[in-house]
Amino acid sequence: MTDKIAVKEKISYGLGDMASHIGLDNVIIFLTFYYTDVVGLPAAFVGTMFLLARTADAIIDPAMGYLADRTRSRWGKFRPWMLWLALPFGASCLLTYAVPESLDLHGKMIFATLSYTVMMLMYTAINIPYCSMGAVMTPDNDARISLQSYRFFLATLGGALSTFFMMPLAEFLGGADKLLGYRWAMAIMASVAVVMFWICFANTRERINAPATHNNYLAELRDLVRNDQWRVVAVLVLTNIGFGVVRLGAMMYFVTYYLGNASYFMWMLGAHILGKAAGSVLAKRLTQNYSKVQMFGYCSVLAGILSIALFFSPKYVFVLVPMTFVISTFYQATTTLMWVMMADVVDYGEWKQGKRMDGVIFSTFLAVLKLGMALSGAIVGWSLGLSGYVANAPHQNASAMYCIIALFTVIPGLLSLGAFATLRWYKLDDSTMKSIHLAKASV
Repeated sequence: MTDKIAVKEKISYGLGDMASHIGLDNVIIFLTFYYTDVVGLPAAFVGTMFLLARTADAIIDPAMGYLADRTRSRWGKFRPWMLWLALPFGASCLLTYAVPESLDLHGKMIFATLSYTVMMLMYTAINIPYCSMGAVMTPDNDARISLQSYRFFLATLGGALSTFFMMPLAEFLGGADKLLGYRWAMAIMASVAVVMFWICFANTRERINAPATHNNYLAELRDLVRNDQWRVVAVLVLTNIGFGVVRLGAMMYFVTYYLGNASYFMWMLGAHILGKAAGSVLAKRLTQNYSKVQMFGYCSVLAGILSIALFFSPKYVFVLVPMTFVISTFYQATTTLMWVMMADVVDYGEWKQGKRMDGVIFSTFLAVLKLGMALSGAIVGWSLGLSGYVANAPHQNASAMYCIIALFTVIPGLLSLGAFATLRWYKLDDSTMKSIHLAKASV
């Protein structure tokens, strides 16, 4: 089968993840710093809040996948959710950055907890159908890699739009009032995200016939757990998201306190974003001549070793910036290939168990992803709290400094190497998937 998906449709599909990352990258990169240094919440509380809210959200994920699999509409199973939930998602992103200044500390803690939880729930509700849709747009391996390359390239641009303009917009719109500035900046970005989701809905198609199912929910979860390749990819998801969340969550602290100049953040972030864009393109190029499993392994090892090497690198921006670009390139290549591997798990489950569960499988992968985000975000908050970190202090103690450096370098590197080690149990290589598709086609 050849790739029959037009570039316009690939771009439109990618705009859905671009919209998601406008909100999600803000959460990963800015929200911890916003809560601790702008709103004034204790770092240990923020870490605990992330863990509890993301864990609760992850528990709900399979239920959303179950609901998406049973959706019937003239637009398909997954596309209509882009139309229905775009506005609620945008509103929830705005609420996250709308902590009222008039509240006391306990009031701010309650508001932050509730608004953040709602935002993650809305992200779940719209992102699970979106991710599931990628598996029913085409069964072709090359087309799926191409689709995910477009998706993650545009997702990277969404993250760039969000992170590069967030602080300048906040300063321009709020002036000395940081809370007001962040609120108006997110209002603009959330509006852009809503429009992007609507474009995604309008210009995409579901090509694989995946009729709405009515099997027992618990029975489907049992089938899911019996899928050995789901278990393997779940570990890959956990380690992959841990790499990104810990590293990005520590970046602002790294440049502010270790490099001693917060203005370097934009240089480091720019290198990270450009690296992610390069990695999205690189994933497609590498798999033209090599197996996606081989490339995932090579890129995981390189990202892990180079990240750990940063711990020992000299404290020079002209060294750290290009190293950040290279590490992010390899990391994003693994992320792109990982989502193709998720789609392969759907096909493998259908071939092995006789039922197609796009929504349930992708929702549970997202549940694992959010558990990884929860644990990783908690690690950053708890580590800072236990190390003696003091928000807005001109200098941090030695323990806090070592903690900040390790969070940006060693811990992400070990997680990436853990992803490589997990590959020994993954068996859905290119030849196996071709055999599965041929067997399905002959039935």
